[in-house]
Amino acid sequence: MPRLQTISPAQPADVRAMNATAILLALVAAATLLGAAAVWAMRQPVFSIRGVRIDGDVTRNSAPTLRANTRASLNGNFFTLDLGAARQAFEDVPWVRKALINRLWPNRLVVRLEEHRAAALWGRDADLLVNSHGEVFAANLGDVEDENLPTLQGPDGSAAPMLALLRRLEPVLAGVEMHLTTLTLSGRGTWAMQLDSGASVELGRGSEAELVHRTEQFARTVGGVIARYERPLLYADLRHHQGYAVRLKGISTVNDAPSSGSRN
Repeated sequence: MPRLQTISPAQPADVRAMNATAILLALVAAATLLGAAAVWAMRQPVFSIRGVRIDGDVTRNSAPTLRANTRASLNGNFFTLDLGAARQAFEDVPWVRKALINRLWPNRLVVRLEEHRAAALWGRDADLLVNSHGEVFAANLGDVEDENLPTLQGPDGSAAPMLALLRRLEPVLAGVEMHLTTLTLSGRGTWAMQLDSGASVELGRGSEAELVHRTEQFARTVGGVIARYERPLLYADLRHHQGYAVRLKGISTVNDAPSSGSRN
């Protein structure tokens, strides 16, 4: 005997729409409840920031000092804290160059710091500093241990190339027991330097390689000129094509290497 197949009549369109709407409302209600539960959970005291671990460079600022200086800026808890604002708060602390901040479950922060390394003083008033990356920054100059930092004076944005040239000139001059105290770049691109003896040296214009080459030629021969006349160096002009001119105390000379002449 054949089986009879029962076929359910199709639901009307309005019934299907009502069922779909009911399911959708149920899903929305569940999502709302879950969201509310999540918000409630995130606001629980267990997620409040309870500690900040400081790693990296803390030579200039102790960990307690850093925490005290940034506490007011660490608004929010483990979930809601603005890491960008927190990073800026640490980087606003004197001597801090960079701060990297990560969350540590469930209620702590880990802050890794990089401090500025002072490489030179900056500006006509030497009231700012240049770090080892060629970046200008402000800090208490009384915190600088090296009292013999050279000074860079140049247009805004020129600190990095000036520091690069300084690093190449210093060993050249040190080889003849001369020490650069001030390196200057004018707005027209002309370079000059001041030595610890008080002597001024005009380097002129040119690429870094050209300026270093002129200084090397000067360093190789100026000792002989000074020894010949037995007078201290007051001024040197390295802008001459085949040599350089110097002014000793009471004497002016032009050196075109290897010979030299003088005029009183």
